Amino acid sequence: MADWVTISSLATAGGTLVLAVATFSSVRSSNRSARVAERALMAGLRPVLMPSHLNDIEQKVGFVDGRWMRVPGGGGAAEVGPDAVYLAMSVRNVGNGIAVLHAWRFVPERVRALDAPPMEEFHRLTRDLYVPVGDVGFWQGVFRDPGSGDFRAAADAIEGRQAVTVDVLYGDHEGGQRVITRFSMIPREGDGWLVTTARHWNIDRDDPR
Repeated sequence: MADWVTISSLATAGGTLVLAVATFSSVRSSNRSARVAERALMAGLRPVLMPSHLNDIEQKVGFVDGRWMRVPGGGGAAEVGPDAVYLAMSVRNVGNGIAVLHAWRFVPERVRALDAPPMEEFHRLTRDLYVPVGDVGFWQGVFRDPGSGDFRAAADAIEGRQAVTVDVLYGDHEGGQRVITRFSMIPREGDGWLVTTARHWNIDRDDPR
């Protein structure tokens, strides 16, 4: 004779198991969809900086002490004074989100290392610089301590017309998705500086390489 209590219990257990599997699959699918949606949203906010085009407009860049520099499209500018070394570059945002520039690192030579530079070596900008989507903007930096080794190294490199490296740290307008882009300023024949890009490093997410 059939044990209907046992059969009923097994049927209930089986139904519960099927429901649990269905719920688990639904949750996994929902989580996957949420991750895809989040990645799509973040991609829509992500900035990417490159040198501006050679035919982009010339920009007038001002410093807090009243000094002004003219920076051509695709180029940079550098000046050495008794109390300051001024640097600026014209950049273009080719990403999908506004770029907010946070900090920078200067090396008085052209760097070819593949590893990301140490964060503790960056100089915080005294103001955030914004580069609109699909448009041009600028980076600027200055050394103001004539007695420092960084000041002398920067001045010697600029006056000696040798290629230099500028690593720029920036992110999206919400403060995330930080990236370091390595730029090189290469002296043009005669006068001025040509700006090129060497590499990008992700700080807040996995690097694609």
